[in-house]
Amino acid sequence: MGWLDGIWKKLNRNTAYAQMLNGYTPVFSQFGNNIFASDVVQQAISCIVTEMKKLNPQHVRENGGDAVPVNGDRQKVLLNPNPLMTKSDFLEKITWSLMLHYNAFVIPVYDVWRDEAGREQRNYRALYPVQPASVEFMEDAAGKLFVKLRFANTYETTLPYDDVIHLKYRFSVNEFMGGNENGMPDYGALLKTLQVNEDLMTGVGAAMKSSFSINGVVKYNTLMDDGKTETALKDLESKLLQNRSGFLPLDLKADFIPIKKEVRMVDADTLKFLDEKILRHFGVPLVILTGDYTPAQYEAFYQKTLEPIIIAWSDEFSRVLFSERERAFGNRIRFYPKDLIFMSVDQTLEMVRLLGDSGSLYENEKRVAFGLRPLPELEGVRMQSLNYVNVEIAAKYQIGRQQEAAPGSTGGGTGRQRG
Repeated sequence: MGWLDGIWKKLNRNTAYAQMLNGYTPVFSQFGNNIFASDVVQQAISCIVTEMKKLNPQHVRENGGDAVPVNGDRQKVLLNPNPLMTKSDFLEKITWSLMLHYNAFVIPVYDVWRDEAGREQRNYRALYPVQPASVEFMEDAAGKLFVKLRFANTYETTLPYDDVIHLKYRFSVNEFMGGNENGMPDYGALLKTLQVNEDLMTGVGAAMKSSFSINGVVKYNTLMDDGKTETALKDLESKLLQNRSGFLPLDLKADFIPIKKEVRMVDADTLKFLDEKILRHFGVPLVILTGDYTPAQYEAFYQKTLEPIIIAWSDEFSRVLFSERERAFGNRIRFYPKDLIFMSVDQTLEMVRLLGDSGSLYENEKRVAFGLRPLPELEGVRMQSLNYVNVEIAAKYQIGRQQEAAPGSTGGGTGRQRG
């Protein structure tokens, strides 16, 4: 945590635990039950992580319905979060942390300066995702909220909550943290399903092992004392070890009674039910897991599972990376899902036609949409259809066309009448 030592100092303020309406002390452990021993759980969360790392974060300035991209220090740290991670690494890291603990923390690193008006300005240099072992929420006498982060190596630091990006998942009964009332994932119902699934798979494995270990019973047709029994067993063992043909030679005094092998596997419907029950906990359909989905199924997965997380991320990053005044001027962080929206070829053609006709796409963007490489000669080239007109001058344009069509019009001119 050396990078924190150089940026943050522990605050020497008189702080106390923040008050919670439910009476709990806001100290939360970040360790829960390990559900990741299940391959289905790992695969389900991996589906979400894989899609979230495709997001494109962008600093925009919203003006009504128009969002204008802004290239500044915020955009730089979104594309290059820190020296240890790329953009996709960063998104993958915080998504895994969020799904594992229902809480993810990101520490922004910035320099402070003041403008000509004396207002504090920040120049952001890095974003570091951290995984604290425990979290405490505290407030000072003025009611300002702070968060104390303790890590597994005993390091701890206290930061203003306004300076910490805190992503929450299933933010419900707890006032500060995602998860249950203790600020942890509630896996009670899921663990029961996972245990049933484990018991079934263990039972099938045991049945298969036993079916291959016992093939039959040797019946001796004579009475034998203990000494003869031991000798017979050793003789049988010797024959088994020496046997290479698969047939066991016996003398006339013994009979071999084969055991019929009937290994009963769990039926496919039961296994499918258990898998889907586990997947529903994370909002991942089975078709998404297998990759055999239609555009409509992917769209439903995006709207139900991914989009709520994306909206929450946009709101939280905007809260921390911009001051209240900056947000009032429309500054926002948006995570655009262009690369993860699945469209068929026909849908892509329609999209390119609509956006291309209005001049909203560069020619190279059209090529990239179909998997073609961009061409140097098309750099910066943007085409627009002449079948559209600016809404601000649409009425004047229409009047001009009507005057051109009127009797006595010179045609092809401006449509103005002679004085």
